[in-house]
Amino acid sequence: MTTLPRGEAADAHKGVRRRRAVAAAGAVSAGLLVLSACDKPTPVATVTVGRDSVNSEAICYNDGKALDTKSLTECAKKAESAKTIKVDQDETVRFGVDPKIADAGWTILVNGRQFTDTSKKTYRTIPGSAFFNEQYGTQGATNTVLIQMGSNPAKGVWSFKLKKA
Repeated sequence: MTTLPRGEAADAHKGVRRRRAVAAAGAVSAGLLVLSACDKPTPVATVTVGRDSVNSEAICYNDGKALDTKSLTECAKKAESAKTIKVDQDETVRFGVDPKIADAGWTILVNGRQFTDTSKKTYRTIPGSAFFNEQYGTQGATNTVLIQMGSNPAKGVWSFKLKKA
């Protein structure tokens, strides 16, 4: 049996609860502070071939605002380190973009040349053979594919490499 007067044991638990609440509030505040120091994630683009897929955040993005020529030149340098996916000529290549990209309109460029018309859909399919065809100027074992948000001016760029399987 306890020797505390009636109700005092409950007061001791209030102090513990108060300390826990203060600690939780501090943890939430610290988490928000850490998150505010991070860059906002950019919209994501995805390329899928068969069961394989790669996705990427933008190599150049200015929160949906127009990119200047200097930024686009820097983008071209970053495109060399793009994620690679193997493409069999008989397979379909599927491109998926975040709705934010689709709303602004997007175009696929291969090796720096416009490959498709501007689309406002979030999804497109293209035969794999089109990416390794002299007729389209895409011959070779590996081609760099850029997804460009907006047309003139560009508002974002995503980069991938398609490698002939």
